[in-house]
Order: sequence, then C-alpha cells, then structure tokens
Amino acid sequence: MVTMSNVTEIVFLGFSQNRDTQKVIAGIFLVMYVAIVLGNGLTVMTIVAGRGLTSPMYFFLSFLSFVDICNCSVTVPKLILDSFIERKVISLKGCITQIFLLHFFGGTENFLLTVTAYDRYVAICKPLHYTVIMNPRVCGLLVVAAWAGGLLHSVGQIVLIFQLPLCGPRVLDHYFCDVHPVLQLACADPLLVGMLIVASGGSVSVISCTVLLASYVVILHSLRGRTLESRRKALATCASHVAVVSLFFIPCSFMYMRPSVSLPADKIVAVFYTVVTPLVTPFIYSFGNAEVKTALRRLVGRK
Repeated sequence: MVTMSNVTEIVFLGFSQNRDTQKVIAGIFLVMYVAIVLGNGLTVMTIVAGRGLTSPMYFFLSFLSFVDICNCSVTVPKLILDSFIERKVISLKGCITQIFLLHFFGGTENFLLTVTAYDRYVAICKPLHYTVIMNPRVCGLLVVAAWAGGLLHSVGQIVLIFQLPLCGPRVLDHYFCDVHPVLQLACADPLLVGMLIVASGGSVSVISCTVLLASYVVILHSLRGRTLESRRKALATCASHVAVVSLFFIPCSFMYMRPSVSLPADKIVAVFYTVVTPLVTPFIYSFGNAEVKTALRRLVGRK
C-alpha cells in the first residue's frame, strides 16, 4: 500500500546545475547509451541468429544482454532529457515506477549472473553430463526463476519504502529515484524500514555472492588435475564472468548493503551498475569470444 501525503512530484538535482556542464554530460551519456543498445542488441541478434551458438552459456548471455538494455533504459534516457530542462521533475507515480523497474531488472541481472556461474560450474566440473543437466527445459526454468526472483525483490522494495508517508523537501540529490534517496523524503523515522530494505537487498546479494564464490572454489579445485590447455580455457571463461560480476556486485553492495543514508559518491557509484556494466559486458563476454565473432561475421555477411 502506497502512503502518499503532500508529495506529488520530486525534483532531481542531477550531476550539475550549470547548463553547459549539463549539455556535456548529456552528450557523454547519449554516446554511452547508444553504445549500450547497439552492443547488447548486436549480441542478442548474433546469438539468436547464429547457427553455432547453441550452448546454454550463450542462451543465458542473450537474456543478460537484453536485461542490460532494459536496466540502463530506466534511468539514462530521462537523465539525457533532463539535461536540457531547467527543472528536472518526476511525478510520484513515475518515481515508484522507476524504482520498481530498476530493482526488477537489477534483481533479474543479479540472478542471471548467479545462474551463469552455475552453468560454468557444470560445464567445467561435469563436462560429460553437461548436456543432460543443462538441457533446454532446465535452462528455460532457470531463466524464468531469475525473472521471478527479480520481480519478487522489486515488489518487496516498493512495499517497504512506500509504507512511509512522504513529505518535504521533495528534492533528491540524484539523477533517478532509488530507495535510499527517497527515504530521505519520509515524514516518519525511516530507520526500521531502512533496516528492512538493507536486509532484503543484502540477503539477495549475500546468497548470490555465496553461490558465486562456492562455484569458483569448486571450479578451481577441479582444475588441478587438468592439462594446461584445459585450465587455460576454463580460467579464461571464468575470468570474463568474474569481471562482469565484480563490476555489478561491488557498486551494488556499496549502495544497498549499508544504512539508509545518501552519500556524495552515490551518483558516481550508481553510474557503474546502471551504465558502465551494460556498456562493457558485450566486450568482455561477446566480442572477445572467437565463436561469437565468427557468428557475428556470418550475420554481417548475410545482411
């Protein structure tokens, strides 16, 4: 249940109040957003159209790239438009929607990265049973579970934060609506709700990190008796996943596994998991992969 008092709209301060600086920021984010959409969109097209990319790893990667496009689209287009508007305003309903979508896609990405770690564990530690364990039905169920987990996480965040009545000052020192900044608008003491939000988001991160760490410990242990070439290929695959996981989880942990206070660094840290991670994921996962590059050349040749 949403408790609304006298707040009908919220004003963002953004990154700067200087109009020239805002236009420069808008240009930078526009270039990054176009690169995100093109890079991840090309990854999805290549995997869907590529005849040789049938491994579950590419199946999960296509969904991860799609979620990256959705995730950055929640915040970046409005930031770009707001850079040309003197008063950066969002309605309360728009703010609720933004928080919901941000945590829905962010939570889904969190679970997809965990599912991808499990896929790598099975591929490396149980290669003879890989196609049996990771059959199409199991892969589909894992993706559905990731989307469902993201939905439950997002609904939980919305239910918690909007139990509090909101009043002044209606100004957020941020460029999008998120749980910690919005809690600063609460008329009542947000301590309990803030603790529940941290516990909710923290439990999701802790469970995912535990699964990720456990999978890599087992993978590294299983590689001890392998040949040098086999270890090199396995470690190269794992290294790309660790890089993406680190770019996503470290900023998210800083934002959501601490007390509900707004810090000056929040806006910069938020850029990493809303913009930087979706920007570099195609280059880490896809464009450095020989199979993807071959499939991409075939796709471009057909077009």
